[in-house]
Amino acid sequence: RLTNTASPTRLVALDAFRGATMALMILVNTPGNDRTTYWPLQHAQWDGWTPTDVVFPSFLWIVGVAMTLSLGRRLAAGASRMSLFLQALRRAAIIFTLGLIVYAYPNFNLSTQRLLGVLQRIAICYLIAVAIFLTTGLRGQILWIGGLMTAYWMLMTLAPVPGYGPGNLSVEGNFSHYIDRLVLGAHNYASTRTWDPEGVVSTLPAIATALFGVLAGRLLATAKSLAEKTTWMFFYGNLLIFGGIVVSAWLPINKKLWSDSFSLFMAGLDFVLLAMFLWLVDGLGYKRIVRPFVILGMNAIVVYMASELIEEVFDAVKMTSGGKLVNLHEWLYVTVFQPLASPMNASLMYAVAYVLSMFLIAWVMYRRGWFVRI
Repeated sequence: RLTNTASPTRLVALDAFRGATMALMILVNTPGNDRTTYWPLQHAQWDGWTPTDVVFPSFLWIVGVAMTLSLGRRLAAGASRMSLFLQALRRAAIIFTLGLIVYAYPNFNLSTQRLLGVLQRIAICYLIAVAIFLTTGLRGQILWIGGLMTAYWMLMTLAPVPGYGPGNLSVEGNFSHYIDRLVLGAHNYASTRTWDPEGVVSTLPAIATALFGVLAGRLLATAKSLAEKTTWMFFYGNLLIFGGIVVSAWLPINKKLWSDSFSLFMAGLDFVLLAMFLWLVDGLGYKRIVRPFVILGMNAIVVYMASELIEEVFDAVKMTSGGKLVNLHEWLYVTVFQPLASPMNASLMYAVAYVLSMFLIAWVMYRRGWFVRI
């Protein structure tokens, strides 16, 4: 739904955090040449993490924060829980469908259509987090987090995988990979073919990531002062970071498996990062500095879809360069950016230019008062 006004109750710091996360996502997703990219802009190969690995869990965590603030206000205004859940169901279905479109476009090959993915995971985690929020209190939500992470730990460490046994956490031998191969088959992530980084089993701790956002939203909704809120956000964030480091001794921090330690550690970082945005924006009043991020964050779903679909068009359009056939992405990189700098910096310049082009789309929508609501 396209509206001409922004919600008067939006949390500016949260929009800024969402927009900063969006900018980083576009930056890491669209290098000029993915073979010459600085390491912080690449995912960890397996265990461990880089700044790039912070992006997706931050989106899920922000979803938990935003839905808690929104649903809390609507419940207080007298909306029924069933009506709110049905609206969430509709929204999740739309987001899931948009995710299918991202991976189907432009070839639309249904035999290998990826069923799960970024938006699909957001849709699933959002809907389940809404159901848990509407039917439980603080204690119940904490128990759900513990239950989801315990279930994941038991599956990954105790369930046997044919040919590998239980507790194997390698790329080929882990239980999550085994289930993806059985359940998704040809509909896995195209780059891996037999498993999906947003697969079936790893959705359990991903839901916990959204619920950590719910806990942060509950804290933000209290009547505490800004200083108290930021202090508690910092405290809980560092506690979760420490917990993630401790748990990593048994289940390593791993984005592709979305391990329990990854969920804890990244939720902790998000608590700390949002606390910093709150203090910067609302405490010190630096709203102009974060305005570009706010603009990106206010139409995040449009910017995401545009960034993915336009890049796919760039990859699909073929041109002749130097006597060989290349796609538009490569032609732009080689013709415009490669002559300007070293391979690493030229690749980064392309990515920055792409981020700025997506910001231009968001800025035009913002100036015209167009805000897309799902």
